[in-house]
Amino acid sequence: MKEAYVIGVDFGTDSVRSVIVNALNGEEVAAAVFQYPRWKQGLYCIPSKNQFRQHPLDYIEGLEATIKDCVQKAGPAIAALIKGISVDTTGSTPVAVDQQGQPLALSAEFADNPNAMFVLWKDHTATAEAAAINKHAERFETNFLQYVGGIYSSEWYWAKLLHIFKTDETVRKHTASWVEHADWLPFLLTGGNDIQLLKRGVCTAGHKALWSEAFNGFPPNDFFATLDPVLDGFVAHLPATTYAADEAAGTLCAEWAARLGLTTDVVVGIGAMDAHMGAVGGQIEPYHLSKVMGTSTCDMLVVPAEDLSDNKTVKGICGQVTGSVIPGMIGLEAGQSAFGDAYAWFKNVLAWPLRLLKESSELPESAAGALADEVESRILPALAAAAAALPLEPNDPFAIDWLNGRRTPDANQLLHGALTGLSLGTDAPRIFKALVEATCFGAKAIVDRFEEEGVPIKGLIGVGGVARKSAYIMQVMADVMNMPIRIHRSEQTCAIGAAMFAATVAGIYPTVEDAMTAMGQGFDKEYFPNAERHAYYKERMETYKKTGAFLEHNNL
Repeated sequence: MKEAYVIGVDFGTDSVRSVIVNALNGEEVAAAVFQYPRWKQGLYCIPSKNQFRQHPLDYIEGLEATIKDCVQKAGPAIAALIKGISVDTTGSTPVAVDQQGQPLALSAEFADNPNAMFVLWKDHTATAEAAAINKHAERFETNFLQYVGGIYSSEWYWAKLLHIFKTDETVRKHTASWVEHADWLPFLLTGGNDIQLLKRGVCTAGHKALWSEAFNGFPPNDFFATLDPVLDGFVAHLPATTYAADEAAGTLCAEWAARLGLTTDVVVGIGAMDAHMGAVGGQIEPYHLSKVMGTSTCDMLVVPAEDLSDNKTVKGICGQVTGSVIPGMIGLEAGQSAFGDAYAWFKNVLAWPLRLLKESSELPESAAGALADEVESRILPALAAAAAALPLEPNDPFAIDWLNGRRTPDANQLLHGALTGLSLGTDAPRIFKALVEATCFGAKAIVDRFEEEGVPIKGLIGVGGVARKSAYIMQVMADVMNMPIRIHRSEQTCAIGAAMFAATVAGIYPTVEDAMTAMGQGFDKEYFPNAERHAYYKERMETYKKTGAFLEHNNL
């Protein structure tokens, strides 16, 4: 094949980004980013109640805008050679749809109803429902939670569905199915109009919705009907068959081909979650933990299937699913509910006076806004530089990173973060230092859990915005872990990973491993641990464990 191009689309928490990639060598030809306008305005979200919803129009508009922008930048000659599109999204981010597969929020009746919109991964309104699922599962001889670490999370599919059904009867009555964002987008692009024909990906179904080959699909209706009558019969509407991301959902429908400036010959791949495709874009290797670091972290590990035989399961993680990352291998997922979000929270606390300036300044509105934005943009880089220069003192302030609950190990979204050891001498860089250490201690707890469960971690791979932008945080990570961490070269590993799957789905490569080899961009940084700093952090890691145990035991 002389020339071939593919499109990878990555739907993140705040924006969507698309790339056109040369499928033969991985060269990025064009890229575009779209910030979700309704999300940016804070619409449909109530942070104090942990409610985070996104309108499907943000996704549709972003999908069209970014791909059209990329196609225009690349030019008609390249557009004619585009062979495939694959998509990744956040997850679990499900939505209620009608019989045609249309999200309810796209109808006039539900246009402003947050319960009819996508329930974002970080939405924790379903903590009570998650607790009910965990307690209910103990009644059954079969452990239906064994492949999701033994604990069901409020961030996941069934907890969110149950919460919506219990709190909004009108939405419940109009819901034909409950669909993950990663599954809905390929259905949209291929012109799907019958929800029974939607192809569900093994990635979202296995990690978030209790689907398993061991159960021949989802748990039986009895599990859900006895959990709550509102779920009686719902699982019958879900297909037992799921698909890996190296399989096709179909081809681009005429409407979307016209909207995007492409042809109906373009193959559309099965969707998957962002971290799973990001791990592929970051050239994951067996037993090397791929840390996709953004607002949260998703830690991905792939293990040959024969190495986890005899029904071996890892407790307290976010699932182990054959084919969820690399087809044929077992994908294991862990992560932290707040990583970059922890730093963003502190920045927002410090920036409160700047926002007040915008609202009440005697300066012209544009001048005040520009000044505030300029200062705010410098806060995190300045904090990192100042924190890196601080001496490592045994009585430094200390933090726990559970500002959005704990995802792994042992999901508990009811937990809270903490700061201890404060004095009148504590300044902003010292608090930032404590937050960075806390997020790295949280990462170390995940590695420790894998190793305690008999799954060795042989190396670390860093991908995502935080990994590339903050040398200070990555050095602390290497020192805490006492392990080198390689940083992937790509600025858009999730979108590049989606492009690798698109190339596989389009038949350009027989396997996604072949696509990784041909299209991978390699690593351009590596951080090595410092023995003296590791000794300091090793002691503080024990403090992290004790402080966390105290907070959890006392429900603080």
